[in-house]
Amino acid sequence: MMGVVPERTADAVARAQAAIAQHTRLVDDFPSPGIAFKDLTPVLADPDGLSSIVTALTHGCRDIDLVAGIDARGFLLGGAVARELEVGVLAVRKGGKLPPPVHAISYSLEYGTATLEIPADGLDLTDRRVLLVDDVLATGGTAVAAADLLQRAGAKVVGVAVIMELGGLGGRDTIERGLGDVPVHAVTLD
Repeated sequence: MMGVVPERTADAVARAQAAIAQHTRLVDDFPSPGIAFKDLTPVLADPDGLSSIVTALTHGCRDIDLVAGIDARGFLLGGAVARELEVGVLAVRKGGKLPPPVHAISYSLEYGTATLEIPADGLDLTDRRVLLVDDVLATGGTAVAAADLLQRAGAKVVGVAVIMELGGLGGRDTIERGLGDVPVHAVTLD
């Protein structure tokens, strides 16, 4: 893996934060009353916003063998981050989207349960150092489930990188409880 120059990623973090502040679309009362949804779609549609976010997500990454992007925006980001780091990418899919055999994990959400899957054939994750990438860190349940799934398949999750961390929802604490000292990098905290 090629190293990413720390000064370059620090500059990208500042540019990404500016793009997030400028382009994030705020939607009141979505998906339910009282929630202020932060839509990152316009940020990712902006060429400099996307470029700076991708580089910013690599900030602090060392010795990564693979990037795992969580369904669905994590796919977009994961592929771009993997390209930046010159490593491969793995899509962590929602349940029922992959042909068998699969490694799967079900986990609880605030409104029910969900399942994540990765292929069980054709991919050896044993001892591979994986960076987990997603767009938003909220409660942390999906990130912990994805990391658990990867670890059960033999990988070592060495970091979690997100565009935006919703600080009041406890996601970082959930990751710490579930994964120990795995570093969490958020481009911006909301």
